[in-house]
Amino acid sequence: MRPWRLNQSPNFRRIFSSAPGPPWALLTVLVSEKGITLYTTPLTAEQAAKLKQILQQDGYKFAPRPYTLFFGQKDKLTIAVYEKGPKAVIQGRGTEEFVQYRLEPEILGEAKLGYEEVHNPEMFQPHFGVDESGKGDFFGPLVVAGVYVDRDLAHQFKELGITDSKRISSDKRIRDLAAGIRKSGAAQSVVVISPERYNPLFQKIGNLNRLLAWGHARIIENLCEIRPDCPRALSDKFADARLIERALMEKGRGIQLDQRTKAESDFAVAAASLLAREKFIDWLEAAGKRLGVTLARGVSATVKDTARKIAEKGGREALATVAKMHFKTAAEVLGMPHDE
Repeated sequence: MRPWRLNQSPNFRRIFSSAPGPPWALLTVLVSEKGITLYTTPLTAEQAAKLKQILQQDGYKFAPRPYTLFFGQKDKLTIAVYEKGPKAVIQGRGTEEFVQYRLEPEILGEAKLGYEEVHNPEMFQPHFGVDESGKGDFFGPLVVAGVYVDRDLAHQFKELGITDSKRISSDKRIRDLAAGIRKSGAAQSVVVISPERYNPLFQKIGNLNRLLAWGHARIIENLCEIRPDCPRALSDKFADARLIERALMEKGRGIQLDQRTKAESDFAVAAASLLAREKFIDWLEAAGKRLGVTLARGVSATVKDTARKIAEKGGREALATVAKMHFKTAAEVLGMPHDE
């Protein structure tokens, strides 16, 4: 069988860049030392049905899995198609071969793997990526980070397997990738807004989106100091872009500011998300050790139990050193109306 890989001639680039299909922003690839071991892509209902037929013909064994239309396995390769989307997740040894020789030619009808620069050239052009961590967690700081990427750095990040931190459950993996980002020499900036600073800032600003805009603007300004030649900054769309524009300082006001949903698919934004998450989990661990407790993430029953213990021992003041006090959780723990 001839491989479904085409050379990148000028004619091919013109044809391929206009090929139909789901946007590249929704596709995820994980590269390890053994090659590509994880690949996700959205499917239509018709494509999902056709994929199941191919797996049946190829002798895959099917088993029930939560939230999936079907789950098949053969040797070391697993293929799950989730109800939401639908979305296909191909994982394990043989991922790259399956994508190249079966999924792309027979299901998707186009070659995408290895052609990220053709699909999304702006990901490889000089720009800053900005992202944050901790905004939905009761305990811990709000961390905002930014990373500069150009073509060479984008390819380095691709080889490293840089992806949105929310897709990674292992703290070790997040720290390893963050170390790789620092080793790359990419310009970067991280701002950690601890609860002791966050709470009075929130009380003064009165709105989380405005606080986020201030943090993003601060990062862009810091990066402009390092790379004044950078023409553009990209972040996830969390509010009206004018909030960030108004918060930008002297050096950042000349930069093109882009916001879009799913911005974490961009290498620079994904790298920023990893640096921000690393600082967030490091802060939680250090603060927890200092207090002799485990500061869990998110907002859960465990989080509330820990918060009560801290408040019982040191009162509101102690809780305010490690928690975001405008959360409803704080009022519940302290027995106060939420609007206070």
